[in-house]
Amino acid sequence: MKKVKIHFLGGAGTVTGSKFYLETPDLNLLVDCGVFQGVKVLREQNWLPLPIDVSKIDMVLLTHGHLDHTGYLPKLVKEGFKGTILGTSPTLDITEIILKDSAKIHEEEAEKANKEGYSKHKPALPFYTLEDVKKTLHLLNSAESEKWITLASNCKVRFRYNGHIIGSTFIELDLYEKRFVFSGDVGRAEDDLLDTPLRPDWADYLFVESTYGNKNHPQEDLEDILIDLISRTIHERGALIIPSFAVERLQSLMYLLWKLYKKNKIPNIPIFVDSPMGSNVLDVFERFPTWHKLSIQEYHNMCNHVSIVSSYRETWETIDDPRPKIVIAGSGMVTGGRVLTYLKQLIDSPSTTILLVGYMAEGTRGRQLLEGTHELKLFGKYRPVKAKIYHLESLSAHADQQELLHWIKSIKNIPEKVFLIHGETTALDTFKVKIEDETGWRCHIPKLHEVVEILL
Repeated sequence: MKKVKIHFLGGAGTVTGSKFYLETPDLNLLVDCGVFQGVKVLREQNWLPLPIDVSKIDMVLLTHGHLDHTGYLPKLVKEGFKGTILGTSPTLDITEIILKDSAKIHEEEAEKANKEGYSKHKPALPFYTLEDVKKTLHLLNSAESEKWITLASNCKVRFRYNGHIIGSTFIELDLYEKRFVFSGDVGRAEDDLLDTPLRPDWADYLFVESTYGNKNHPQEDLEDILIDLISRTIHERGALIIPSFAVERLQSLMYLLWKLYKKNKIPNIPIFVDSPMGSNVLDVFERFPTWHKLSIQEYHNMCNHVSIVSSYRETWETIDDPRPKIVIAGSGMVTGGRVLTYLKQLIDSPSTTILLVGYMAEGTRGRQLLEGTHELKLFGKYRPVKAKIYHLESLSAHADQQELLHWIKSIKNIPEKVFLIHGETTALDTFKVKIEDETGWRCHIPKLHEVVEILL
């Protein structure tokens, strides 16, 4: 009898920091390697050593390139990891872009905090540096989707398209004739840019995300909402600021706005895309045309319709531009990035509109704005919030409850155990009851750092 130990090092009881460590007799695997974001008690976890021997990890398997699934990789390497990091080619490209951007932000924020003295740490240090990222990138190896890869005599893996962002997959891991399925982040059934997610047909042990385990996305008319917000922005001669995730949501927004202009539903209002990372991700769309729905012509037309802001100087020129405008800037949950500079200057103006799209994790500035905060802390100082705040959940890249149920119901067998991960408490509890009621499957909600032993 073989024993597999699963360590829930992140993505347990929270939507961030996904890290699932599997100790097997032949191989030690880490599925995803994300950083914690949001509330301080979670962010502080990033600085603590992992409760495992990192040097014994043989391989990291990546479901996709988002920071909460890849952002801990340079720290892992600093702690002694020397193995292989495996993911699809677009995922590895996204990972490189995100890690370099993240390192740059860490370095800049540490430098700014030391210069302006608003950090409690003396000196403030970056979580990791660009040099750390370079050492990490040497370990990246690409995996072809839909093909089984043998990792050891009793272990093989397959990466399968799941439509969350470009390159994203769920992972099927066969260990000793049992199948472990890790959902990653499951995408939407209908998406302007991406195809419908594939679904697993067998799972002995299922690890499924629960971000929207407690709700279904509203049936919103995206075009009408955007037309109305843009019309008001023009009338008030203000700015429509859209904090956006650099991967997928930014490209989706660009596509939506270009389509509206092409249909003569909105005028030729200036649209600025201020996300160096988002611009780099656009190149990934061009390099991997089979991973999305856009034709090359549509891709170029969409890009030509917006102004790409490429420097910090241009950021300030955009802020000072007196015309009514749309600004799409990272980051999506308002945790960092260029959008903070825009908000610092414009959040106290009633003519500013902030459109939040997608999920806003607990403890992020995006969640604070969503919950009606009257002030927001930006660069160490509080700014009054006089801007109008709107939220579009239907633009989320995450499957909702019904879509998640549809995704798991393709499984032909009865899993021995379903682990609910990547969700906040209410979503996890609600989804557990729903799955058990509709399928009769046994579900478990793991706690952070819990270790589960499975005998095979």
